[in-house]
Amino acid sequence: MELDQIKIEGLEIFANHGVFPEENVLGQKFIVSATLYTDTRKAGKTDELTASIHYGEVSAFITEFVKSHTYKLLERVAEELVEDMLQKFDGLEKVTLEIQKPWAPVGLPLKTVSVRITRSWHTAYIALGSNMGDSRQILDDAVSAIDALPASKVEKVSGFITTPPYGVTDQPDFLNGCLRMKTLYYPKELLRELNQIEKEAGRERIIHWGPRTLDLDIIFYDDLISQEDDLCIPHVEMHKRSFVLEPLEEIAPYKRHPGNGKTVRQMLEELTDS
Repeated sequence: MELDQIKIEGLEIFANHGVFPEENVLGQKFIVSATLYTDTRKAGKTDELTASIHYGEVSAFITEFVKSHTYKLLERVAEELVEDMLQKFDGLEKVTLEIQKPWAPVGLPLKTVSVRITRSWHTAYIALGSNMGDSRQILDDAVSAIDALPASKVEKVSGFITTPPYGVTDQPDFLNGCLRMKTLYYPKELLRELNQIEKEAGRERIIHWGPRTLDLDIIFYDDLISQEDDLCIPHVEMHKRSFVLEPLEEIAPYKRHPGNGKTVRQMLEELTDS
């Protein structure tokens, strides 16, 4: 279903943002407009303020943020503000924000310049695996590290299963699992963070499909289909791997593959039958 909208238009704020030093010292007027995407159904049925997003509180939050920070670029103001808004207000799923700068010092007769961005929460599914060291502790620590990432939150974690190695079979069995997370990271940003968590766990990329202390793979990211040299979403091998599908089926049996349209449960059943 489409999300409902709450709009805040033309909020005037005197603040200190700009490339030139005098802009940071003297300040100037900025005009902020925001569209808040949420579900207003409960508020509409109960008439309770706590069931919706309080636009007065949001307006005060925007004003305080813009006044209390100093950035060179409107792009930075918008990016940081939207990220803080999405984390601050429960039920806020997406924000479109526009920041206008009526007195932009360009030496030309223009009315205003502005930056307009849209940002939202994304849902990602991550496969976890380990077959070196204390694998259970390593996977538990990995879940905690992912949950501790800025602008991210682990929502659900599968149980861990022991599975035989894939590809290179002359190595110990793996412990595998999956998790679902909400994140504001874009796919490559999330991949970078996951690779850093692997590195901190002692992961060394020496043998393809070889032993590893920790393996973290992005299986799904919303319903995105993306094929790049360093990142393929959905994961290109997921439908062939029971050690991915089994724990994934536990937490998301009816999640559909955006490419083939099959649910995780259907893909697991087909793999088991074959």
